[in-house]
Amino acid sequence: MTLVGGFVAQRTGDRRHLVLGFAAGLMLGVVAFDLLPEAMEQAPEKLHGVPEALLMFAAGFLLIHVVERAVAIHRGHEGEYAAHSHTHGHTHGPGHRHREQGVGLAAASALVLHSVMDGFAIGAAFQAGATVGAVVAVAVVAHDFADGFNTYTLTRLYGNNRRRALTLLAADAAAPIAGAAITLLFTIPEHLLGLYLGFFAGFLMYLATSDILPEAHSPHPSRTTLVCTLLGVGFMWLVVGLT
Repeated sequence: MTLVGGFVAQRTGDRRHLVLGFAAGLMLGVVAFDLLPEAMEQAPEKLHGVPEALLMFAAGFLLIHVVERAVAIHRGHEGEYAAHSHTHGHTHGPGHRHREQGVGLAAASALVLHSVMDGFAIGAAFQAGATVGAVVAVAVVAHDFADGFNTYTLTRLYGNNRRRALTLLAADAAAPIAGAAITLLFTIPEHLLGLYLGFFAGFLMYLATSDILPEAHSPHPSRTTLVCTLLGVGFMWLVVGLT
């Protein structure tokens, strides 16, 4: 299902703005209906009046914001240097492009790690009972389409080549199997898992709102792109509701 999601994203061609709109909707849906409720359930303890899961949500959002701003500031300085160098006959290096690609790789890698946790959830649920395991497995399989779609889209959005995107897609597809296998060796404390889910939710929320949605609407703001975003949110609501 992860691979299907990735190949659907790959085959969209010139409808890139619609793909990005849909991906943003999927990510918002995953954060609001899946990650945050689960994080709150597993890490409800409060620190100075605020649930720890929500503090981690803010931390995840701010960390990726700081990283992206650092890349943008460096890119701005390199742009000034390039203009100066052009005047004096120097060439401009590709360093800023590599850093931007790094943000895409970090985002896709975080999605792969999330898929490992999905597999872990399946394994842990089967340890609790066959029926619980089957329900969790169906839930994971249903939203693995979104994971594959987003992994490919994010990797390509930040300037990485198709081969790299497909490699990360393959890793994302294999990750739940690895996660399920890990449960045969040890279990991760529930509280720690809740903190991770909160952090990852903040990470995804930032990417969806500050990068993907603006990029989706930048070529030509369209109602169709907005509809795709709403469809993405609705799809995740349907998946979470059914499972």
